Amino acid sequence: MDFNRKTINLKRVVVTGMGMITPVGKTVAESWDNVRNGRSGIAELTRFDATDFYARIAGEVKNYDPLDYFEKKAMKIYDPFIQFALIAAREAFKDSGLGEYTELVKERAGVYIASGIGGIQTIENNKAMLMERGPRRVSPFFLPASLANLGSGQVSIDLGLKGPNMANVTACAASTHSIGDSYKILQMGDADVMVAGGAEYPITPLGIAGFSVMRALSSRNDEPQRASRPFDKERDGFVAAEGSGIVVLETLEHAVKRGARIYAEVAGFGFTSDAYHMTAPDPEGDGFCRTMNMAMADAGIEPHEIDYINAHGTSTPLNDKLETMAIKKVFGEHARNVNISSTKSMTGHMLGATGAAEAIFSAMAIKESFIPPTINYENVDEDCDLNYTPNKGESKEVKHVLSNSFGFGGTNGSLVFKKFEE
Repeated sequence: MDFNRKTINLKRVVVTGMGMITPVGKTVAESWDNVRNGRSGIAELTRFDATDFYARIAGEVKNYDPLDYFEKKAMKIYDPFIQFALIAAREAFKDSGLGEYTELVKERAGVYIASGIGGIQTIENNKAMLMERGPRRVSPFFLPASLANLGSGQVSIDLGLKGPNMANVTACAASTHSIGDSYKILQMGDADVMVAGGAEYPITPLGIAGFSVMRALSSRNDEPQRASRPFDKERDGFVAAEGSGIVVLETLEHAVKRGARIYAEVAGFGFTSDAYHMTAPDPEGDGFCRTMNMAMADAGIEPHEIDYINAHGTSTPLNDKLETMAIKKVFGEHARNVNISSTKSMTGHMLGATGAAEAIFSAMAIKESFIPPTINYENVDEDCDLNYTPNKGESKEVKHVLSNSFGFGGTNGSLVFKKFEE
């Protein structure tokens, strides 16, 4: 059969709900306010004694008590990454108004929540129990609490959504991929609603030790709030962070039918592989370039139409240099005009949840006509010489945003959001 995707009447997809819990806030409103105003969520690590660790700072969710959200017995079955997914998903679903929409067909509403690592805390705890007290003391909830797809699974159960129930594990691009895949599911008419995003809880002894011995993390331990410094010449690594970002996506038809508030439209998705190295990006930025171009082509726009790029911007020497190079290749002269920022300078790197958090910040940039800053940009790097919206945000009309996420294994993803117009 001759199948031509362009002959299909693809549905438009919009963002109608958002939820998050991050190092800079426990809600979208709090997180956006702090990011908008350039406030860092990085601090000295408190969860365990990190005296002997190379990196002793992190982006922890502040004053988090699971009992504020869940009954005590739930702690047995909800690894913290699942807790974060549930908290953000509940906020997003409430924000969307779908919970009160009596005509919602739950068989047509799905969940797609990613995680780069999954339940590493549960794995560590049960391994210790196995070694100390034997196999009979391992929790019967060990596997359900640690599997990466149980973020999606538990949210599906919690909200009663019976459509697609999926997850992916594509490192730091994971939640960008989950939103992009959900966008495609909705475009093709395979669902009306998707609850999509990511959740991560990597700040455990094993998680921090693993990244530390790779020398991937910043060692600016005496100045935590200045440690995440994307594109700055003195950057020395990323800062590990935790949390969740969740968006509710709907077909435009479904959203309009129920009179939903619309934050932004999802207009394009690009996804590629470097096929180069397990942790280092392609030195020519090939995969970065192709995924940005693919996302804009999918959106049907030209590079000069992008007003803001929410960069992957990890604060690592290689990523920031090569992402800058790729932006120059893709955007040409417009590379020096477009506003760029890395909100990781404030949140740290939330790994599999970071793309979804940045998707929310992208939608808020459109909604409020405001571009958040890259804080800690103090020393110009000759390889990173574009407009990173340094240290202070900028009021500006934003019609199109490109949000980038790149991960270990050479996996890349870019999303285009645009201002909604009927």
